Amino acid sequence: MNPIRNILGFVAAAIAVLAYLSYFTVDEREKVIVQRLGEISRIVDKPGLYFKIPFAETVTAIEDRIIIWEDNDRPVQDKASQVYIVDAITLARISDARLFRETLGADLDQAEARIAALLDAALRQTYGLRSFDEVLSSDRSTMMKEIKDKVEKEATTLGIDIVDVRIRRTDLDGAVLESTHERMRSERNALATNTRSTGEAFKTRMNAETDRLYIEKTATARRDAEILRGQGDADRNRIFAEAFEQDPEFFAFYRSMQAYSRALANKDTTLVLNPQSEFFKYFGSQKDVTQPAPAQP
Repeated sequence: MNPIRNILGFVAAAIAVLAYLSYFTVDEREKVIVQRLGEISRIVDKPGLYFKIPFAETVTAIEDRIIIWEDNDRPVQDKASQVYIVDAITLARISDARLFRETLGADLDQAEARIAALLDAALRQTYGLRSFDEVLSSDRSTMMKEIKDKVEKEATTLGIDIVDVRIRRTDLDGAVLESTHERMRSERNALATNTRSTGEAFKTRMNAETDRLYIEKTATARRDAEILRGQGDADRNRIFAEAFEQDPEFFAFYRSMQAYSRALANKDTTLVLNPQSEFFKYFGSQKDVTQPAPAQP
């Protein structure tokens, strides 16, 4: 009985092992490649419980989620040969499990190395076509799209779909950072000097223009004032002449009164004159009133 029990036990164990080796499960986060004698027989991409032929078929799990590959401290040059240190991140997904198995052996480490090489080439090509200002401007979104397109074109042949490529950091290399800062400082100082000299020239021009306008307007005002003064004197003389012609006697009397007013305005004034002088003719007899008025002092 013991040999029979041993045989039955061995058979039961063999059946259990075969049953264990005959099934496999597929997680929702992965795909499974089923190979029969080294050849891919089928690809299972839906989660669940599946069966395979023991020993004749093997399964290889393939990541079905978005894979994140970081590529840091990558040196690249722009078209002026300035060196930058770039940190980039690549988001990828295995789109063709069969092609991925055939080209890269379904090895994620090998896939990361190939994508890193493609990314390095794309970074060098994209940065090499741009200047310093373009690299640090808002053109970065266009640059990332160009890099993604370049990497995706090659990655498709590996069964990998590039979801996105992002540049997280772009810094100048330490060897050229100080010289770049000095160059930028010199450019800004030159710009400030130019702006300052332009302002001084504008100030000088405005001052000269203001002085010219002041002299012109002052001269014009003085000319107009002299003209008006001459016209006023002419009008005054004309009015006096017309008044004298209308009543010479009254005009002589009026001019004499003005002369008295001016001569005797100051109380301390002392006049020593002959009483028969023409100056006092209106203080004496009224018989000879047609005599001409004394001249004003």
